Amino acid sequence: MSLFKARDWWSTILGEKEEFDQGCLCVADVDNSGSGQDKVIVGSYNGYLRIFNPHPVKPGDEVQPEDLLLEVQLREPILQVEVGKFVSGTEGLHLAVLHCRKLCVYAVSGTQGNVEHGNQYQIKLMYEHNLQRTACNMTYGPFGGVKGRDLICVQSMDGMLMLFEQESYAFGRFLPGFLLPGPLAYSSRTDSFITVSSCQQVESYKYQVLAFATDADERHDTEERKLSSGKRLAVDWVLNIGEQALDIRVVSFNQGASSVFVLGERNFFCLKDNGQIRFMKKLDYSPSCFIPYCSVREGTINTLIANHNKILNIYQDITLKWASQLPCIPVSVKVANFQDLKGVIVTLSDDGHLQCSYLGTDPSIFQAPKVDSREINYEEMNAEMKELQKIIREATKTQDILPESEKQRDVTVTAEVSPDLDEESQAIDSEVKAGAVPSLTVKITIQSRVKAQKPCLAVYVQAPLAVTCDQFVFDDLEPDSSETVVLSVFLKENCSPPELEGTCMVSYNIPTELNPEGIPRVSQCSFILPLKLVCFPAQPSKAANHKLTIDTNKPPISFVTIFPDFVDPSEGDQANALGFQFLTGSKTTLLASKTSQRYRIQSDQLEDLWLVTKELIHRLQEHFKKQNCKDFACTFSGSIPLQEYFELIDRHFELRLNAEKYQELLSERAVQFRAIERRLLTRFKDKTPAPLQHLDTLLEGTFREVIALADAAEENQANMFQAFAKLKSATHLVIMLISLWQKLSTDQVAILEATFLPLAEDTQELGWEETVDAAVSYLLRTCLSKSSKEQALTLSSQLSMPKDTSRLKKNITLFCDRLAKGGRLSLSTDSATQPAAAMPGGCATIPESDLEERTFIPGSTAVFASHGQITKQKSKPGLSEDAEEETKSHEL
Repeated sequence: MSLFKARDWWSTILGEKEEFDQGCLCVADVDNSGSGQDKVIVGSYNGYLRIFNPHPVKPGDEVQPEDLLLEVQLREPILQVEVGKFVSGTEGLHLAVLHCRKLCVYAVSGTQGNVEHGNQYQIKLMYEHNLQRTACNMTYGPFGGVKGRDLICVQSMDGMLMLFEQESYAFGRFLPGFLLPGPLAYSSRTDSFITVSSCQQVESYKYQVLAFATDADERHDTEERKLSSGKRLAVDWVLNIGEQALDIRVVSFNQGASSVFVLGERNFFCLKDNGQIRFMKKLDYSPSCFIPYCSVREGTINTLIANHNKILNIYQDITLKWASQLPCIPVSVKVANFQDLKGVIVTLSDDGHLQCSYLGTDPSIFQAPKVDSREINYEEMNAEMKELQKIIREATKTQDILPESEKQRDVTVTAEVSPDLDEESQAIDSEVKAGAVPSLTVKITIQSRVKAQKPCLAVYVQAPLAVTCDQFVFDDLEPDSSETVVLSVFLKENCSPPELEGTCMVSYNIPTELNPEGIPRVSQCSFILPLKLVCFPAQPSKAANHKLTIDTNKPPISFVTIFPDFVDPSEGDQANALGFQFLTGSKTTLLASKTSQRYRIQSDQLEDLWLVTKELIHRLQEHFKKQNCKDFACTFSGSIPLQEYFELIDRHFELRLNAEKYQELLSERAVQFRAIERRLLTRFKDKTPAPLQHLDTLLEGTFREVIALADAAEENQANMFQAFAKLKSATHLVIMLISLWQKLSTDQVAILEATFLPLAEDTQELGWEETVDAAVSYLLRTCLSKSSKEQALTLSSQLSMPKDTSRLKKNITLFCDRLAKGGRLSLSTDSATQPAAAMPGGCATIPESDLEERTFIPGSTAVFASHGQITKQKSKPGLSEDAEEETKSHEL
């Protein structure tokens, strides 16, 4: 930030909600008064043309009515204004105004009045050109070395340079290799046009080359005519600057060579006439506009560069000489002469803040008053210090980021889920093969206690679920106002969702005195979707491949009571079996024991057990909570289905490997396709025709292979998405079973979820397998470690896709084994056995100690030998102690 501010000499605000850009500002003696005093010409995108003659009584005075010489609306957006000798027969200055489809030249004249405020100014249209193409910008100058007049060159949005010799149209030329228009400038010394192309290159074209090149209007006849009527447009010189340019200026302040200044996005270049770099300055800010304005010392040029930090920097070549603070971000800057004040800096912002300022400082008349000396009362200071320390301690006790006064949110968002499905489904582009895909209405309400600017609502549900609309933009919310939106949620992909939850998030700005644009804030809430959105009642099935049994400490509850939306009330309390038919086609059965306090969930697919098991436990807890029963608990004593879980891991990892193979094959075929294309193009361009030697057949075959591989990769991607959804559902189920088996606390369950569910989406760069392997290895080396030797093992700092899943499955099995032996999940580093280590990137297999007792892990199909059956093995020669322990771990 600059120590000094630009001194305000004269300023005004133009219009209301008008927009301005780089070419909308110009300073010149447009009315040909002969006094040498410049006028400020401003055009806006709203079509307003204004001419000012600033002359404040004293610096900083408010704008006077007579300062505005002329204001007229031209009905079309004004892209650029320039002043030059544009009318034939006179060397007076005229005003050129560029519209999107029109170029107009006006004469500005003033009539002397009889009183102080009686001067009248008017503009007269001298001529206009209707453009056949949409204009972007223009430049002017004595093209071709003409004397006493200026010609105009307009660049269109599609890369055509249209040249006008005052009242007549001369010719048009297309720039070669054009994609997007860039800044355009004219160098009178070399008689050439300079621009920056989309290839991030500064290019120079001679006027004579443009004049003799093929006419753009004849471009469509090039196949019928020979090129003898014109030459190809050749570039004079090219310089690659490696970034897009904001503006180009060509200046010559002495009799020597002129300089070409190019302002890039991060660099500032000064070039010679032939394109060689004179100097270059790397900027540590984002510039907005610039202008070279004078040469104070021989061989140097001074330049003004404004940036988006509201700072105006003054450079002498590459040396920073001065910096001053501006009140706004300028999009255009000029240097003008007014009355007796030379070198006034004129800036224009995109919202119409026009300011004339000067550099320097004003003497301050403030004098600090004398401070009365008094003796220090140490007792009062000690008491004040203790009070402040007490306040600091109280403030640091809370873990909240926001202070207490901000706990009551300024803007709150609530979501209300409809208890019933929509009568008419709102599902859009659903891939579910079921006949009718149901949808559910969610009503979201935003309430604001204060004024909230630019509120935006985003609604997120985890795939394969989808919403009819996930983005909403509102007008500014007034205090004590609210907005309500209604949307529908439905199943889009043909697989069961791992979670029936959604999140609403509102982003908004709260304006303050110091920041009128507002401080960004966020408010969010979550909502739970009912199970009937993805399944419907069906007949129970007796046979199933996967079965789970949940034990409780209370007698079984009738399904009519806890599942009233899935059970027919006519069945009464005799309903002890309930079937759930998912929209994807699979079925899950829920059974309640008549003699014991158990519930059984069974299905042909492991992942389909998750949603029903979660819903059962949740509804049981809610039922006994309403009965004021505080000792209700669910437990799991069966075997955790690790082998079936590992099959889902292998299936997902196999699809990831296939995706990698498809990517490699696609890359090879694409290289082959481009190589064949190059060969064919070479044959076609050859003046002496040669046989294609079946290159066309090879090209067609390669194209078909690329399309087939792309289709296969797309199908594999869809299968991998479904496999990842199934894997997440099974992972949720395993986490729940482990928590019921070990009676884990809420914090420990959160550690489990962070370990096994670290990713919301799966990608080739960062996959589920390597991430979970690193997290499990970290827990095995910290809170679940058995010796200090394991804690001392070094960990890799990078994640990479493994070759197979054997190490991951071994670590998960070992993880369950450590929990079965009394291991405690904790991320605390207070204990001496837990080193303060960061989360690792990669990991190696955890060596199992020989002295560790082998027990049966619930869910593992492998039966571990007891402690008495383990025999000690001798060390193998040539192996270190760590390698020996690793070998023992694999042999066990």
